[in-house]
Amino acid sequence: MIRVACAILAASLAVILGILLSVDLSPGSVSTTPGSGAMFDAIADHYDTTNKVMSLGSDVSWRVELVKALNLQEGDTVLDLATGTAEVAIALAQTDARPRVVGIDPSAKMLQHGREKVVKAGLAGQGRGTVELFQGDAQHLHGMSSKSFDKTCISFGIRNVPDRAAALEEMARVTRPGGIVAVLEFSEPHEGFFAPLARIFVKSVVPRIGAFMSGGARAEYVHLQNSIKDFPLPAAFRNEMISAGFIDVTSRMIHPGGVYLYTSAVP
Repeated sequence: MIRVACAILAASLAVILGILLSVDLSPGSVSTTPGSGAMFDAIADHYDTTNKVMSLGSDVSWRVELVKALNLQEGDTVLDLATGTAEVAIALAQTDARPRVVGIDPSAKMLQHGREKVVKAGLAGQGRGTVELFQGDAQHLHGMSSKSFDKTCISFGIRNVPDRAAALEEMARVTRPGGIVAVLEFSEPHEGFFAPLARIFVKSVVPRIGAFMSGGARAEYVHLQNSIKDFPLPAAFRNEMISAGFIDVTSRMIHPGGVYLYTSAVP
């Protein structure tokens, strides 16, 4: 029975691999600016499902690590940048601390999906344990007062921001002194025994899964793969955070696929 099961599994994996390798990743064109809100509008309808498949279901545990790193307290107000479909924002509001969460994202369509999920989770409104979502730009947090948030985070979004320094400086500006700022992000994996395999997965498999599951959004997912390749290695990004004014900057790999969690404080 075990041999039969292994044979079926191997055959299934071969079929899946064949399907993925057949996906055309020849150069296409993104009709909008790569990494922009409009680009994410194009993939918003399948975004959550595609993420779960591409991460092999690990995305939930990554968000748990991010939430834990923020050390939420009762009465906290939290800013979640690049909130997308509000997965992180909802996870924050549902903790025992029940913070008020404000999510910002440049993609109108991602926010539309996020608002639907917020309502379904019973978290709409204002005050403790609620999520409010707004369209905006991490580089220019217009309308956000200085030192107005206890904690700030951004999950898999900073690599798509054209001016990272401006976004980091804005995150430091709107977070109160002593507040925690956390960044969850991919880098091309270079650590550990599985790093070469992980690089192959990110380079060749991830964009094909994205293109296949999103109904052919080739250029968008090739861009996302390239953005991972081009993002600084952890030591370099830590220096960028320090240059933006953060202190106590640390990083740790939370998944061998190149997922890093950066934590820092505002002086």
